[in-house]
This record gives sequence, C-alpha cells and structure tokens, in this order.
Amino acid sequence: MDYVAALLPPVVMAVAFTALIVTMIKSQGGANKSKEDAAVDAVLARAESAGQEPTAHGA
Repeated sequence: MDYVAALLPPVVMAVAFTALIVTMIKSQGGANKSKEDAAVDAVLARAESAGQEPTAHGA
C-alpha cells in the first residue's frame, strides 16, 4: 500500500492542473472578451506612456 500513498499526491496534482488548464481555455473569449482586451490595452498604454516620461533626476 506504500505505492498508493506515494502515487496519490502526483495524481491529485495532475488532475487539479488539468482542471485548471481546461477552465482557463474555456474562459477565453466569450461575452467579456472585448472588455478584457480593452482593459489590457489601457494598462499597456499607461505603462508605455509612463516609461517614456522624462525623469526628474537627470543623470
């Protein structure tokens, strides 16, 4: 029975990981896709504009 105790945690983790991947794939797209894309675009634009501003420290 030691082999069952040794194999149980990896099997449980594999099942949980598979369920996580399936959930992520199923949640792609859908009704909120455009809203999610707009939010990502806004964050990227904000990060790009922040990176281009001159610093006040001067080198």
